[in-house]
Amino acid sequence: MNSVLSTPRRLTLALLTAGAIGATGAGLVTNMHSSRAAMPPAMTQPATLPYTGGVTAPDFAQITARNGPAVVNISVSGTTKTSLTDSEDDDDETAAHPRSGGAQGVDPNDPMFEFFRRFGMVPPGMQAPGRQREVPTRGEGSGFIVSPDGIIMTNAHVVKGANSVTVKLTDRREFRAKVLGSDPKTDIAVLKIDAKDLPVVQLGSTRNLAVGEWVLAIGSPFGFENSVTAGVVSAKGRSLPDDSYVPFIQTDVAVNPGNSGGPLFNARGEVVGINSQIYSRSGGYQGVSFSIPIEVAAKVKDQIVATGKASHARLGVSVQEVNQAFADSFQLDKPEGALVAGVEDGGPADKAGLKSGDVIRSVNGQPIVASGDLPAIVGQAAPGTQARLEVWRHGKREEFMATLGDASEKANKIASTEKSAGKGRLGLALRPLQPQERRDAGVDGGLLVEDARGPAALAGVQPGDVLLAINGTPARGVEQVREAMAKAGKSVALLIQRDGDKIFVPVPLG
Repeated sequence: MNSVLSTPRRLTLALLTAGAIGATGAGLVTNMHSSRAAMPPAMTQPATLPYTGGVTAPDFAQITARNGPAVVNISVSGTTKTSLTDSEDDDDETAAHPRSGGAQGVDPNDPMFEFFRRFGMVPPGMQAPGRQREVPTRGEGSGFIVSPDGIIMTNAHVVKGANSVTVKLTDRREFRAKVLGSDPKTDIAVLKIDAKDLPVVQLGSTRNLAVGEWVLAIGSPFGFENSVTAGVVSAKGRSLPDDSYVPFIQTDVAVNPGNSGGPLFNARGEVVGINSQIYSRSGGYQGVSFSIPIEVAAKVKDQIVATGKASHARLGVSVQEVNQAFADSFQLDKPEGALVAGVEDGGPADKAGLKSGDVIRSVNGQPIVASGDLPAIVGQAAPGTQARLEVWRHGKREEFMATLGDASEKANKIASTEKSAGKGRLGLALRPLQPQERRDAGVDGGLLVEDARGPAALAGVQPGDVLLAINGTPARGVEQVREAMAKAGKSVALLIQRDGDKIFVPVPLG
């Protein structure tokens, strides 16, 4: 799990689709329709409304009147498989429904099932299904019009699995929409309706969007169309689990199920993001919301309109966070960068010369602060492009050029580490691998961990692990380990192979 999201166990990341396909059933909230507002003249400067004490804020009413007509409500329908209890059969009209409160609770095909599972909290009734049957499902989300001829942007999860998509405008007109394409990696989908001279939003930029700046969301929370909420930017460049291709905008704008796919506006009334997810214990808004930067979304939209799909680049490495222990081990001035835990054989990074133990500090001049920054930056590039990598290796800076591959071939993965504790000696009993053990492990060298105690055991090293390197120096023999330990400072970084996976483990030495 990414370190940004090291949260209490019950905290879940939730998609914002009200009644999403495969996630909920019938029982839509009665919608409240708003009349189409008059279009005021275009603003050349941010309109402000003075508050007492000399504080000013954007004119939210004018931003809403100007852009509200271009924000749409999206209704989807489809079917999903749901499990039957032992007391039910395929003809029973009262069979458990995803929201009926039946014995099965939430169907395992529900996207939220995967969220619960990954956060280690699969409740009773969400286990793998036995007998199944198809049940109708409906859901709602939001979107916004970006061209007068009916191109609409929304979230991919809003229309996932949909058999029918209906778009409703603020003037109460409804259109059957065609899904031109969707990109699950960035959670962007593009729709097309058969209409002309439609109102559109103006796309902005997040380049100058500042933390603390006012932002406004328009969407359909719980089906209440064209609802407006406002807040401030809480952070930029957030990396979330399974969303590593997107450097999210974090806000405190109140968004709820049904806001998915709706626009996030800046104080000038420009779209700077697409509301996508919330962080919540309850499934509803609790002060932390995430939006996809409009630059990411617009690039994907252009690809989908042109080709029907989006492509992303990959580097071919598994990476993990650089904490203070790693920074001390690798003689870094600060705990920043992406630590390369594994390099895919024959992949772009391998061909460029990268190795396990390298710390990637920047890509084409863009700094890598957290490990999640790397796939977010690389994933937005086109396959086949050149990437200049600034790498920290053996206590000095080096540069490498890599030709990026296609992410559709094999996705990047982010390795995770255990927290470590302890002090004193390393605490490992090691022996060279036998020829057959090397073949079984698929390595050319390394030392087998026969026993782990003290700092190494507290850091998570286990008997049966294979020690491949220490502080970037290959562990070809026990003597090399002794020499590396003699040069070690406050901590060492051990490259361990376990069950075919490689991962760095920081071990504080006191």
